[in-house]
Amino acid sequence: MREELYRDAQTIIGEAIAAVSPDEAVRRALEGKRFAGKSRLVAVGKAAWQMARAALECLEEPTAGGIVLTKYGHVKGPLPGIRCLEAGHPVPDENSYRGTREVLRFTENLTEEDTVLFLLSGGGSALFEQPLIPARETEEITRQLLACGADITEMNTVRKRLSGVKGGRFAAHCAPARVEAVVLSDILGDPLDMIAGGPVTPDTGTFARAREIIQTYGIALSAEGWEALAREAPGPVTNVHTQIIGSVGQLCQAARESCARLGYETIFLTDRLACEAREAGRFLASVAASHAGCGRKLAFVAGGETLVHLTGKGLGGRNQELALAAVQSLEGLDAAVFSVGSDGTDGPTDAAGGYVDGDTAAVLRERNIRPAQALADNDSYHALQAAGGLLVTGPTGTNVNDLTVVLVG
Repeated sequence: MREELYRDAQTIIGEAIAAVSPDEAVRRALEGKRFAGKSRLVAVGKAAWQMARAALECLEEPTAGGIVLTKYGHVKGPLPGIRCLEAGHPVPDENSYRGTREVLRFTENLTEEDTVLFLLSGGGSALFEQPLIPARETEEITRQLLACGADITEMNTVRKRLSGVKGGRFAAHCAPARVEAVVLSDILGDPLDMIAGGPVTPDTGTFARAREIIQTYGIALSAEGWEALAREAPGPVTNVHTQIIGSVGQLCQAARESCARLGYETIFLTDRLACEAREAGRFLASVAASHAGCGRKLAFVAGGETLVHLTGKGLGGRNQELALAAVQSLEGLDAAVFSVGSDGTDGPTDAAGGYVDGDTAAVLRERNIRPAQALADNDSYHALQAAGGLLVTGPTGTNVNDLTVVLVG
């Protein structure tokens, strides 16, 4: 492993993720705000606990209690007056449904004098769910969408039409109370009706588009599922005010600044990376190969959310797969490629992503691991683990897509 590049990668990851922590952004969004009547706090998503803590610290008046609903392992301690619940992600589970019922009970029978402070972040699509079809079918549809390579907007175009809380339905449930929504975006372009399925935003999708996605990817749907898919969500939402407080663009900017402090000449590529993970890895490795040996320290920064088609039964995630796909073209170069999920998780693993450099291919050969076979098996986790290339941060408290960087020494 090229120690200097690896140390720089760790520094860039730490500084970039710290810069998009929701704490200060939530404070700016809520500073000086006063809510009429009783205010109730509801925080949903992978960053829910962190956002709720920040809100409690800056609100001038106490809330009438609250609920945090987040992913397993993401509650970092008790919060005064707040009930903290954990549930399944990326596939909803019984705790997702139970937690959602708790939120709905907590926000029923409100008046127009009341306010729901709704703190929303990515991951809410699975965590906050009230199925309109049998729960087991909801879970199976989610698994199929994850496995086929559908992107997050395609997934949520389908899922919100099968849900009793997405597509603006939660806002309708809270009416006539006012909903003050503070949103941390994990979707390219920040479409409000797609982030966590848009619980307080009208659905801009159509049945025709949802049907097209189902048919394109061959998703199995029951007669009950088709009936729910055709059902229209509530119309205009008039009781919601929304602020977006963070996005992948900010993550990329923070990474660029970190690279510059480390002495790299920095080139920003895109904050809308949305292709196949392994194709992105191969492309970025080719960028490194073109510039290695130029006599300058270079950093190429990208952000977004790549896709994975599941063809094997291994363990990994999109960021790990991207990194592993770069291995062969990097061999022997004074260069590195790394990619991480800003929330600290990548697929169903304990890693945030993966790191590879010009030495990784030789290490894998010594251990009789073939990157092409590992990719075919979707087993990037074990390959990177053998090479010391897993990046583990633990839950970060934020969630604004992925960061991918090429470093040339």
